[in-house]
Amino acid sequence: MNVESFFSKSTKEALQNDPPGEWMPALPDECIRLSSGYPAPHLMPDKEIKAAVARLLEEEKDQPLHYLGSPKMEKLKEQILDRLSIRGMNVSTDELLITAGACQAIDLIARVLIDDETLVVIEAPTYMEALEIFKNYTNHFISIPVDEYGLQTDLLEEVLVERKEKGLSLPRFLYTIPTFQNPTGTTMTEERRKHVLELSAKYNFLILEDDAYGELHFDKHSTPLKAMDTDGRVLHVGSLSKVVAPGMRIGWIAATSEFITALAWFKKDLDHPFAQATMAVYLESIDMQERVETLRATYQANCSVLLSALEQYLPKSASWYVPNGGYFVWVKVTGDTSELLAPALEEGVSFVPGKYFFLDQQDGTKYLRLSFSYADEKRIVEGVKRLGSVLK
Repeated sequence: MNVESFFSKSTKEALQNDPPGEWMPALPDECIRLSSGYPAPHLMPDKEIKAAVARLLEEEKDQPLHYLGSPKMEKLKEQILDRLSIRGMNVSTDELLITAGACQAIDLIARVLIDDETLVVIEAPTYMEALEIFKNYTNHFISIPVDEYGLQTDLLEEVLVERKEKGLSLPRFLYTIPTFQNPTGTTMTEERRKHVLELSAKYNFLILEDDAYGELHFDKHSTPLKAMDTDGRVLHVGSLSKVVAPGMRIGWIAATSEFITALAWFKKDLDHPFAQATMAVYLESIDMQERVETLRATYQANCSVLLSALEQYLPKSASWYVPNGGYFVWVKVTGDTSELLAPALEEGVSFVPGKYFFLDQQDGTKYLRLSFSYADEKRIVEGVKRLGSVLK
């Protein structure tokens, strides 16, 4: 039997792309994982989640284990709406859709908005998993570079002006991570945020705002694009993965109700009722603001340690952006970083080669992404020391 003959045309085309996540080899035992964009292990609330599960089942018995789930699922929506409100996003219940993490949210948006002729604007570099998702639906992209101040909106405007003058198709939406971008750690300035919203209105495209790291600022916070949006053009994707636990798979989309209706149509009942109810009970039992402050302090300290180690151990030719939050530092070196990964793993340290964050992978060969969220301070220093020896 020819299994491939049963696949749809779009599936066959998508399967021509590189397999998701296949690039990373197995990590050696005791490898210092500067590649991992994971929360710090000691900050995972395992005891609190265990208590939340016990309380949920004690109070509601079998109810959270059924298809319809628990009333706590609606409570979770209220809790997320409250957190959005704190950051200036006034969203109503019918403008919020809970998803199984941010990736399901991005995939749902892609499924509803993209066909094989759709043009999508992405940042260069950008989040590799979002790029993989979009490539499952279209091959038409415009890449706009990111610098230390985020997306270069002046270059975006130049491209849009030129395409309009030539009668070429204009983008359906822009995918951006404006705050503590993955992988660069950069943050879009207030001026550029205003500019990109103006461009979206003038050239009639939507903005998919990925805000996975938005709460993890070290000093001042940035206003989300959704909070600045007066025209309903921003579809805001958020997640509790970075501030609670990624394995709980709690994310969301905040958008106008018409978008939410269409997205929910395709999501159907692909909820995780037990995880959502557990999360609601967990959030009831803690001071979330206090937890976020603890995360910020921990990651700021880790980031400072990483930056100091980079100064001490990397070659003088290396350079990097200094983030004001999030998980990552983006480093530029000499040489092809994908070729440096194997010797780095032999030395017991991992990183992510930069090419996987670009549509044209050749644009990223001199870059690598380091995470300061997962390893502790001592291992961060040792990891950078080992990396420095490989680079030298």
